[in-house]
Amino acid sequence: MPTSSAAGHDVPATSDEGFRPPKSSLVVGDPSDFSSSSSSSSISGVTQAFHFSSGNPRIEEIRGVVHLFRDDVSSSSSTSASALPVERKPLVCVLGVPNHMTYADFCQFCGSFIHEILEMRVVRGDGVEDRYSILIRFRSQDSADNFYKHLNERRYSSLEAEVCRVFFMVDVQYTASIEHAQASPASSTEQPTCPVCLDRLDQETSGILTTICNHSFHCSCISKWTDSSCPVCRYCQQQPEQSVCFICQTSENLWICVICGFVGCGKYKEGHAIVHWKETQHCYSLELETQRVWDYAGDNYVHRLIQSKTDGKLVELNSYCAHANDGCMSCGGVDAATSEALLNSRVELIVNEYNELLTGQLENQKLYFESLLLEVKEETEREISRAIEKTINQKLQKMQAKLDKCIKEKKFIDDLNENLLKNQEIWKTKILEMEEREKRTLEAKDNKIQALEGQLGELMAYLETGQQMEELSVSSESRDASILPISAETSSKNSGKGSSKSNIKKRS
Repeated sequence: MPTSSAAGHDVPATSDEGFRPPKSSLVVGDPSDFSSSSSSSSISGVTQAFHFSSGNPRIEEIRGVVHLFRDDVSSSSSTSASALPVERKPLVCVLGVPNHMTYADFCQFCGSFIHEILEMRVVRGDGVEDRYSILIRFRSQDSADNFYKHLNERRYSSLEAEVCRVFFMVDVQYTASIEHAQASPASSTEQPTCPVCLDRLDQETSGILTTICNHSFHCSCISKWTDSSCPVCRYCQQQPEQSVCFICQTSENLWICVICGFVGCGKYKEGHAIVHWKETQHCYSLELETQRVWDYAGDNYVHRLIQSKTDGKLVELNSYCAHANDGCMSCGGVDAATSEALLNSRVELIVNEYNELLTGQLENQKLYFESLLLEVKEETEREISRAIEKTINQKLQKMQAKLDKCIKEKKFIDDLNENLLKNQEIWKTKILEMEEREKRTLEAKDNKIQALEGQLGELMAYLETGQQMEELSVSSESRDASILPISAETSSKNSGKGSSKSNIKKRS
């Protein structure tokens, strides 16, 4: 990598040796001075600057600037080799990694490329508090290209919408190194061995990850650390958020309740701290800016007040007089031993007083919360009774509806049965009438048959009489021939006819 200049000094940019800047050559300068270097002047139209910092701000902070290829050059929609920057190097930068992702999570995300990574460095972007970025150096250009093609615009997890944004780097330039305190050997940026496995940090054999607090580890070792803090110094990349009011979210004139920890704004804002005191009767509140304690019940500050045993009034606690040995009039000019004994006794009395005060407050809070629990219990019992009553009423209404339906159906069936019974009586009457009519018809038929039989008998008798008359006429003609045979024959015929007539009458 070429070098850049600032304020007449040479500042080396990142080379194949890694992302670790030598402290002896770091100077303070404007990052914009490095944009005119000979290496980046030819491609200044296709690069963008990313200012970063790393290290624990209380111990040591390193600042620098990274030159990245622009979005239109390394477009996420173009993954072919021809669309990648021509002058790219095996250096990439992953921008905007969410803070909730630990080092182990990121190593797991790019696990298939860990064996191709020589070094990773975690940095924070200027003005970005909830994200961090990672500078990565690969063994070869093909590895860097594959990393870009497979992980660019890929979601970190299927449960969130955050995507991985990968950019090729032109160079990395360090602008300043600010030491706020004397760094211990454990906080040195040159770690000869990994603090976890105690093996040497050799870039040629294994990948190295440098945390945001400038401690280096093997990627395989840090991937087993599931916490977001550093295993060496416990510096956490997720810094605590600024205190705000729980109600209106303002960060000015804040007061915190010393009983329950509620944070509210003062009377010069919305007065939510006073509203909290009125609702909970927590009368002691600490002002975050001045660290003074205010008593809402007594309407005064109590952080330096104690209760006098003589009259029970609140008096201000006097600090230890530094001029007691010189005959100070305010403290009586006692010697150092006596003053120390008096101070210890006063401190003990103060501690006892505060303990009694705290005990009383805790007892009052206990009674208050017990009353709240009792109210909640009574309200719960009332809700349960109302729910039971409502359930019983609903069941009764359903049963009443079923009963009404059954009564209606029974009434319908009764009406139907009554109609059927009426119809039965009607049909019975009709059947009797039909039987009577049939009986009369049969009697008339029998009478008619008898009458016809009588008429038939008379007709038969008439026919027999006519035949007899015919026979008598025939017999009278034959008398001339023989009187005796005819008479005898006639008598025999008459006897035969008489018997046939009697037979016919008997039949009839």
